[in-house]
Amino acid sequence: MTVGDITGAIEEYAPLWLQESWDNAGLQVGEAGQEASGVLLCVDVTEAVVDEAVEQGVNLIVSHHPLLFKGLKRITGRSATERIVAKALKNGIAIYSAHTNLDSALGGVSWVTGQMVGLTDMHTLVPQQGQMMKLSVFVPVASREAVCEALWAAGAGKMGNYDRCAYMVDGRGTYRPLDGASPAIGETGRNHVEAETRIEVVFAANACGRVVKAMLEAHPYEEPAFDVVKLENLSCTGLGVIGRLATPMPGAEYLAMVKEALGIGAIPYAGDAGRIVSRVALCGGAGAEFIDTAISAGADLYMCGDLKYHDFTSHCDRILLANIGHYESEQCTKGIFYDIIQKKFPNFAIYYAKQGKNPVSFL
Repeated sequence: MTVGDITGAIEEYAPLWLQESWDNAGLQVGEAGQEASGVLLCVDVTEAVVDEAVEQGVNLIVSHHPLLFKGLKRITGRSATERIVAKALKNGIAIYSAHTNLDSALGGVSWVTGQMVGLTDMHTLVPQQGQMMKLSVFVPVASREAVCEALWAAGAGKMGNYDRCAYMVDGRGTYRPLDGASPAIGETGRNHVEAETRIEVVFAANACGRVVKAMLEAHPYEEPAFDVVKLENLSCTGLGVIGRLATPMPGAEYLAMVKEALGIGAIPYAGDAGRIVSRVALCGGAGAEFIDTAISAGADLYMCGDLKYHDFTSHCDRILLANIGHYESEQCTKGIFYDIIQKKFPNFAIYYAKQGKNPVSFL
């Protein structure tokens, strides 16, 4: 079992291409090829968490928040980040983070937090756009299955909770091989008509090179006819969720349930807490910029982890707002990591970091 095996399983669930442009998810310290003895799961990588990994005898830490956002110019121990990197390298510990890619993944952070606070019928609050492409290619009927298998193996044909998706329509292709051609089907200088299938598949934009290469290698023609286009469709992936309560209730009553479900010390809120809440929007972690989106989506209540004073005052006349804490709204990430790893590697040693606690306390 290698570090790359573990992180690869996480990236199947939350591909790195889902992360925001400013983010730095992925392997932060160590090598993907090193053997993994066990994994410690946390929200934030701290010095205490690294010490715990050493004591536990595991050499992989998986966190939600990246340890490194900017490049280090020196590693002298003057900052906590420098000390963490130095100690991890000294003890052969790899550090991996899945951040906004896990936030945007279907079934990711906001989805799990939503389940914890009783939301049903959820869908993405802020869908991603322009992340997908489509390949259309004309293939001899006899080679249709082989080309489809190659495309699917390269990552094409995945749509939400479905894979091996394709649209196919049969027709006739015509061509005449010229001098110098080496046709797989047909003869040089003679018109040829071939029963063909038009195959269309979608894929993540960052996989374009891999998908096209796989298609060309599987295609029998010397010069396959194909086109690739960028899609502007809204994706099912993205930030935040909006859902419904099975039983509508006053806002104050529901927030009391949220407080208990997430173990929150206190919930700052603004707006009419007596209003009946039926439709709820939430975003794990920061998400103040989506208040207007929640209002437009018809939410009675919007919850996220980092609301400021003026976020409350500017919008509380239109919607009930609640700050449920950055850590509290993302603590479920440890459970997500556990389920991903345990499902694929049931005999691998997985631990929750005992030292990975909320740094914010309440009096």
